[in-house]
Amino acid sequence: MNKKKGFALASSVTLLSSAFLAACSTGDEENSSTDTPSNGSGDEAQVLNLLDSSDIPSLNPTLATDAVSFNVLNNVNEGLYRMDEKDQPTPGVAESHEVSEDGKTYTFKIREGVTWSNGEPVTANDFEYAWKEVLNPDNGSQYAYVMSVIEGADAYNAGEGERDAVGVKAIDDQTLEVKLTAPAEYFLGLTSFGVFMPKLESFDKEQGENFGTSAETTLYNGPFKLESWEREQGWKMVKNDDYWDADTVKLDEINVKVVKEVSTGVNLYENGDVDRTGLTSELVAQYQDNEDFSTMVEPTLFYLQFNTKVEALNNTKIRNAIDRAYDKSAITGTLLANGSEPAYFLVPKDFVKGPDGKDFREANGDIGEYNVEEAQKLWEEGLKEVGTDKVELELLNYDSESAKQIGEFIKGELEKNLPGMSVSIKQQPFNNKLDLENKGEFEFTFAGWGPDYQDPMTFVDLFVTDGPYNRGKWSNEEFDSLIKSAKTSTDADQRWADLQEAEKIVLEENAISPVYQRGSARLTKPYVKGIVEHGFGADYSYKWAYIEGKEQ
Repeated sequence: MNKKKGFALASSVTLLSSAFLAACSTGDEENSSTDTPSNGSGDEAQVLNLLDSSDIPSLNPTLATDAVSFNVLNNVNEGLYRMDEKDQPTPGVAESHEVSEDGKTYTFKIREGVTWSNGEPVTANDFEYAWKEVLNPDNGSQYAYVMSVIEGADAYNAGEGERDAVGVKAIDDQTLEVKLTAPAEYFLGLTSFGVFMPKLESFDKEQGENFGTSAETTLYNGPFKLESWEREQGWKMVKNDDYWDADTVKLDEINVKVVKEVSTGVNLYENGDVDRTGLTSELVAQYQDNEDFSTMVEPTLFYLQFNTKVEALNNTKIRNAIDRAYDKSAITGTLLANGSEPAYFLVPKDFVKGPDGKDFREANGDIGEYNVEEAQKLWEEGLKEVGTDKVELELLNYDSESAKQIGEFIKGELEKNLPGMSVSIKQQPFNNKLDLENKGEFEFTFAGWGPDYQDPMTFVDLFVTDGPYNRGKWSNEEFDSLIKSAKTSTDADQRWADLQEAEKIVLEENAISPVYQRGSARLTKPYVKGIVEHGFGADYSYKWAYIEGKEQ
């Protein structure tokens, strides 16, 4: 799919970066270290060498939709706030903010002296312009919906309201006022997300469609700048000496290679050419006793999304049957073996707590199960309703080796357990796969989503009718009504109940078939310190990272 998400990580399916989420927040590289940077003593070269399994699709905040892009944007640009080492919003371009008594108006104070990489000052207008460009219906931003909490945003984006009626206004160069439709505790953190990054209007208009497509057609106001970017090869970030908090930044250089094969990444790691790499299941067994080895579970979901424009997949019983016909625990336990957990849910475990202090999952529990007998019963009933005795489907998939293994496993399970089912697999590079999904040119697809912000809505509202990431075109009026209620409610308990009921509808109708909540297994050189891994939004922050203890 497309946030936060988010979102780099060593996903079960990726090498080590955000590559497999069309969404905001998740990547493939990882390091769960949140060490506080040292004072920079020592003679080590402050150079970090990383891997990613995909090129950067776009560095234009108006158009970016995937975890790779958002991860880079988070490090070369900065919003009003940024997420810190504890995943709490900390002042970025804004030095402070005030919130009205009703929780609906935010007033941000922009720092004096913050500049773009071309020397121009960063002002409140850069935020007003950038946010309204995301909402501008002429631009077709797939992430415009994430701004729906802003007054007038939906109307303008739908072509039914005026640009000036959007609740974002530069009062002066150092003051930005934002008016919300309802109180939203997550809003401050949301301002750190890539879609909310500022843009210099004059530079954006000068570059036109080229903005964000190369190192030279992008401006930077963050801890790093993109020095070079070779398509499908990699990119280099260097320290931005003009960044307002440059004294905190220890790294001088970050080199990222695009490598799709995990085995190649491991060889580069063993040779000392890169400092981190993800591991596939067979490599987990080989390295699990190595001091460089670590695992973690992330609030990121991988799932099968069904295109309901396909006759067979417009049948709820057939979708139910597919969901129950393959063993998710075999995927996580055998194919991945990296801490991933089988998913019978939409909102991940240990992601967010409700007004009652309970984890969202604790209240809603698991929905659906692996049950071949029940799957076959539903399958037979669904086939009769559709009027056929066989179904041929094409699975759109990523082109990594782990994704290939998962795709082949699901194909085998479905063909074995559902008589008359035939599955072919179409593996595509990340950008091509996103393009096909955006156009609706798929039958069912293996997709991933990481959270853009810390609220269940970042997962649940993916499936509203005509939503930009509801690529399967599933629709349910009751579900839409619940989401609308949750987005405008000022009653926290009722809002939570609406979100829980909405999740149940998605899963009971199997708009998607959840596969697993991602875990990651990786190797990290012991001299790599301070990389901050985020649970939502962008995957990684390198602002606080540094090299210490590396042998020369």
